[in-house]
Amino acid sequence: MHIVVCIKQVPDSAQIRVHPVTNTIMRQGVPAIVNPYDLFSLEEALRLKDRFGGRVTVLSMGPPQAEDALRKCISYGADDAILVTDRAFAGADTLATSYALASAIRQIGGEQAVDMVFAGKQTIDGDTAQVGPGIAKRMDLQLLTYVSRIVEVDPVARSIVVERRAEGGVQVLKTALPCLVTMLENSNELRFATLPAMIHAAAYPVRKWDKTAAGIEDAGKIGLKGSPTVVSKVFGPTPRTDKAEMLSVESAGPRDIALNLVQMIFTRQPALEADLVAAAST
Repeated sequence: MHIVVCIKQVPDSAQIRVHPVTNTIMRQGVPAIVNPYDLFSLEEALRLKDRFGGRVTVLSMGPPQAEDALRKCISYGADDAILVTDRAFAGADTLATSYALASAIRQIGGEQAVDMVFAGKQTIDGDTAQVGPGIAKRMDLQLLTYVSRIVEVDPVARSIVVERRAEGGVQVLKTALPCLVTMLENSNELRFATLPAMIHAAAYPVRKWDKTAAGIEDAGKIGLKGSPTVVSKVFGPTPRTDKAEMLSVESAGPRDIALNLVQMIFTRQPALEADLVAAAST
């Protein structure tokens, strides 16, 4: 079984600041990390490798420094790492990114057939959740999004069964391989990298592909040329001015406290009570 995991190096969102004049993200001095959602997909791919054998290839598109993120994935147990990096990819939006990654995955498939592609449900810097589905569409792969658990994989029958979180419950879906899976957060727990694995990752020769090596057939579909998205403004959330209210509970029981809280909410949100009553009666 050959699994490709798409990962992205992103700025640590806990330390991002927005420039007060230009309204652009200030990345200087902000540490870069592996997109946290991608790590859940990486762990799931490694678990399938542990169970069925095979190979896990991690793939990323980004500047040369994104090599650090790929090395981290190697330390966790990935077998190969490929960085798609070229000045021509600069300024890519989700449409151009999915085109470039899909082309690279086809090149990887030329070396060894790809059975599954994993991606995080979204990235913490863009939050669009568009690249994974975009890759699946371009490669005509079965798409399984927001997967909370992989129930069964049958490499012989070429099938997979997953649980997918949806509004109102959980869907159990079965489809054929090859497929693309986007994993939800907290769907598993990432393993620790051992010291020998970290030493191996530090010396691992990460492969770097330019646009030619990545199999880009139409240069007009990558970078700024292939990106119709226009970001007019980036801004941080407005700080809330409401102050917390203290509720005295010295002489009140839990039931009275709960009733008081509910009454306060209904007083401030008059339509909420009617909506809840209507929903309960249906």
